[in-house]
Amino acid sequence: MTLSRVEDFALPTRADAFLFALKSGVFRLRRSLRDAVSGPARLPRAGAGTAADAFPFVAAASRTPLWAEVPAAERILQRGKVQNLRVAARRLDGTLLDAGAVFSFWKQMGRASPRRGFAQGRMLKEGCIVPATGGGLCQLSNALYDVALKADLAILERHAHSRRVPGSLAASGRDATVAWNYVDLRFKSAVPLLLCVRLSARELIVELKSQTPRTVHDVAALPDARPQAESCESCDRTSCFRHGVAASEGRRAVLVDEVWPEFDAHVSGDLLCLPMTGRPQYGWTTAKFAQVKTAPLTTLARGFAMRRVANGAKRRALELATAERLARRYAAGLDADVTELVIAQTLLPTLWRDGHLGGRKFSVLMTRLPMAEIQARLDAAARAHPERATLADFRADAALEAEALAAADAIVTPHAEIAALFGDRAILLPWATPKTGFRHAPGSRRIAFAGPTIARKGAYELRDAARALDLEVVLLGSELEGAKFWAGLRTARDIGEGVAAFVQPAFLEDRPRKLLAALASGIPVIATKACGLPAQNGLTLVEAGNTEALIKAVQTALGR
Repeated sequence: MTLSRVEDFALPTRADAFLFALKSGVFRLRRSLRDAVSGPARLPRAGAGTAADAFPFVAAASRTPLWAEVPAAERILQRGKVQNLRVAARRLDGTLLDAGAVFSFWKQMGRASPRRGFAQGRMLKEGCIVPATGGGLCQLSNALYDVALKADLAILERHAHSRRVPGSLAASGRDATVAWNYVDLRFKSAVPLLLCVRLSARELIVELKSQTPRTVHDVAALPDARPQAESCESCDRTSCFRHGVAASEGRRAVLVDEVWPEFDAHVSGDLLCLPMTGRPQYGWTTAKFAQVKTAPLTTLARGFAMRRVANGAKRRALELATAERLARRYAAGLDADVTELVIAQTLLPTLWRDGHLGGRKFSVLMTRLPMAEIQARLDAAARAHPERATLADFRADAALEAEALAAADAIVTPHAEIAALFGDRAILLPWATPKTGFRHAPGSRRIAFAGPTIARKGAYELRDAARALDLEVVLLGSELEGAKFWAGLRTARDIGEGVAAFVQPAFLEDRPRKLLAALASGIPVIATKACGLPAQNGLTLVEAGNTEALIKAVQTALGR
């Protein structure tokens, strides 16, 4: 006889739960002993990059929603479910299924415990949806079973749920429940396959990829007469010892690095993760947040490492590596209740690659152009000027950042050129007005170069213009093109009595602070669009790399 009402079940008691735990323990022990003798091996993981090339064809795919409209009391469990899927995806993504090898859900996953990052989620137990560590992993096992059927794999072990969970694949008879470690999902393939598991902001995406094209099999939905699972919200038997889940809302976390005044005025949330307190470069306004977490040891180690490396390609590589460590330190403090993130751009690739952004809305605080755009511009400039070695001295993997930026809900920046790349997703902030202090000397033959002296900042074009017009150049940045770069020109290190104009003909410029200060001081500024300044009085824009246009603009600014 099919039971269709929750009243048909006896009210669970603590004694029943204790007896269930004892039985489960026996089953787990028996499975452990059996697997120790003849169980499946843990399958290897593919290396990043090579797998996509070796397995270009999708053999089967499953996409299921992460979020559903649930009562307020169940939202915390839904967030826990998404957290568990997030952790599980990191453990399964890239699994290689060699021909004949057996895939075991629990052998690949390992036990779902709080120590390994798993949270309280929704689990079906004795006909009811109840809180449990690792709850919600059945959405993943359902999806794995679904793609295994579509790819025509041999199913070695599969168990159906006792009840139908609304909105899941159980409604079409393609569900596979799992419980550590004795209720498993196991299958094998006759050909090599690659398992890909990831979370978008709204979906769990599971794919099996193959080396050659394969036919995806249609799997018919099966009639399902199982009764629907109940939850504490839909069940009125409040005397049950499991009844009651505290309602709570999701939280917003802001993950930052060096402070920018524009971002500091813009961001707010529940949790602020910053490198450390007590240092001006990390002087974010903490009073706006209910909780603040820092990473002082990671930050101090970064500072020590950076002091030992001079400017150049090695320093930029170290900046990326230390940002990766900081991102992972922050990620360790993100719990299941964090549903929205605001992320500094330097942290983005690591958080995306490690799967921490799946199932979460996120926006990015952009401090520079996307790495792919930066490198494309430098490559073009290097082809035009092969003698300028610093244009081609460093390159980094830009693919991860590009993927993450494409998935971001919003791009936040004061840089006009960056904002223009992202259309409606961009939030353009006004530049903060810096303190003035530069002196304007109209008609003088002195110009200021914000620098540093390096090809990407337009140093070569500025040098040619200064020679052509017989100008003195005030250098406000470090010299990275060699000690003799400015030989034959009059240079100075102090503005002193003033300059007639500020000039920055940069191919790339992230922080035009000195140019903003010059404009605020009433000094004309000649720059490129790469400097990110909005159109305004006193600003003249020239094309990067166009020395003739630069000379004409400087002549106009000098009144000649």
